[in-house]
Amino acid sequence: MEFAHLFSKGTIGNMELKNRVILPAMGTKMNAPGGYVSERLIDYHVARAKGGNGLNTVEVTTIHPTAASDDAPAIYDDKFIPGMTLLAQAIRDAGGKSCLQLWHGGKVTPNLIQVSSSPVPFEGVTHIPRKLELHEVSEMVQAYAEAASRAKKAGFDSVEFHAGHGYLPQQFLSPAMNFRQDEYGGSWENRCRFPLACIRAIREAVGPGFPILMRISAIEDLPGGLTLEDMKLFSKLAEEAGIDAINVSRGVPAGTAIKYEVPPIDLPVGFNVDNAAQIKSVVSIPVIAVGRINDPAIADRIIAEGLADFVAIGRAQLADPEFCNKALAGRADTIVKCVGCDQGCFDGFVNPKVPFISCVFNPATGRESEYELQRAGTPKKVLIAGGGPAGLEAAVTLKRRGHSPILCEKNDILGGQLYIAGAAPRKEEMAAAALNMGEAAKREGVEIRMNTEVTPALIQEISPDEVILAIGSAPVIPPVEGVLSGHVVNSHDVLWGTAHPEGRVVIIGGGLVGLEVAELLVERGNQITVVEMQAGVANDLGILRKICVMESLYGHGVTLMTNSKCMAIHKDSVLVEKDGELHSLPADYVVIAVGSRALNKQTLQDFLEGNSIPYHVIGDAVQARRALNAIWEGAELARRI
Repeated sequence: MEFAHLFSKGTIGNMELKNRVILPAMGTKMNAPGGYVSERLIDYHVARAKGGNGLNTVEVTTIHPTAASDDAPAIYDDKFIPGMTLLAQAIRDAGGKSCLQLWHGGKVTPNLIQVSSSPVPFEGVTHIPRKLELHEVSEMVQAYAEAASRAKKAGFDSVEFHAGHGYLPQQFLSPAMNFRQDEYGGSWENRCRFPLACIRAIREAVGPGFPILMRISAIEDLPGGLTLEDMKLFSKLAEEAGIDAINVSRGVPAGTAIKYEVPPIDLPVGFNVDNAAQIKSVVSIPVIAVGRINDPAIADRIIAEGLADFVAIGRAQLADPEFCNKALAGRADTIVKCVGCDQGCFDGFVNPKVPFISCVFNPATGRESEYELQRAGTPKKVLIAGGGPAGLEAAVTLKRRGHSPILCEKNDILGGQLYIAGAAPRKEEMAAAALNMGEAAKREGVEIRMNTEVTPALIQEISPDEVILAIGSAPVIPPVEGVLSGHVVNSHDVLWGTAHPEGRVVIIGGGLVGLEVAELLVERGNQITVVEMQAGVANDLGILRKICVMESLYGHGVTLMTNSKCMAIHKDSVLVEKDGELHSLPADYVVIAVGSRALNKQTLQDFLEGNSIPYHVIGDAVQARRALNAIWEGAELARRI
């Protein structure tokens, strides 16, 4: 059997799992208001359990009213047991096992009044929290125990004590966050007292044999914070206190350390596995590796080499709930890969305007029931102009519903802007994802015509019932003197590899594309200056990717000029206005990266309207935006036709 190690049975405490894959706790915002279980949350977990996952961990479940949030489920009162019972039973009925994560964020909660070990905030992230008094510390220990008891009563197969990611237990354990001068602060023994008391209380509440997992951050990544050696020592103490397995993560939600919690595409696949192996070397209980494990072959190797006993595969199961089933059936090549873009998951979670998390490559995430595809009542021939992500998603969805899509791409590569994005440093997986979308369309039997531009004549020849215009966008050329000079190129040509600027390069535009071009060129040994009109750069980047891109730019010595406007481009310089003063920047080449604009589709629209042919416009052909918008629009439209 392929991936024999990954799909071998495993045991945590007295719980036997059918394989070594664990769905880790990920904040979804799918619960009902007030912390109750919703049908949406149940559907989300059922889809992953049906997909073959070994253990479903229900996320960040609040154990005390001081941690309560409308964005997280709760278990701090008996009133939550009925909903949790439904959730645990639904996972069981779907063939899975369940784990409820016990969580208190301490100062990392959305409440106006936050509590912690000490009145020390995460700079720029949280308020100054209120220090817990001694009687309140005891109350928190009891709250963890009572929450665990409720989880067991609700029918969960296990619980997970979240002692990582800078949450309340870690706020006591860490010397960078705990400045108490009582029995819960100061020495190592005192700082361990609270989390170990919680573990012992949980064990007493659930009894012997009932599995208790623990999640930790192997490295805190805070100045003066917890080290790997600290966490190896704590892990041994936790095992003695009653923990049955350790989920080894990394980081805290502050500064640049947050990138390790939900690692973006910039971090290597499996970047945190070595830390799991280090923890495994000092304990006798199972260890769970986590951190951009998005491929069954990599996961299988981790188990085979003894680096960990289980693997936590999270976002990869957002992208494809059938991850396990496909790998087990020998169809690993059909898995929809997570690429770590963080657009739908982390960016969606932290955006208050987004009701729940999603996935760029799986529009059904969080909408599992409503996204069950229905066969088309009247099958249609649908012509799709454009083989980018919007067009490809529409084509696949149409084909699955029984329509006959014909997709025409004017270039010789499918994937559009998604493929181009993969040319930037550390983003090879993005290009692979674009190509995989094309392969998925071919497997579904979509008729694809490459090097074929949709014209009125082609529309007449094909005679479609409906047309989808997904022709994408093109770089904006600003009205600046000298912009058409021979040494001036656009960002897309640089990423495509058809333009090769070198020497002193000035990039006009400090958004995502401009900065990625800056990275690409500075890594080739060029001298780069980025000119941006706004007060900051990377304003169209999510938090985590922005951290990584900015670290790279600063590390390579790229010059960033903000509040600066390009006034003119000369033969060997660029004239820039900044704060009312003019500056002449030496330049051998200039790259224009001021955004993209939807391609002109008026000729096609006029023809379609004149011939009464129904048509739709999706993706960047409407407005240049993120991949998430393009793919979702393709899926939504294809569900309606």
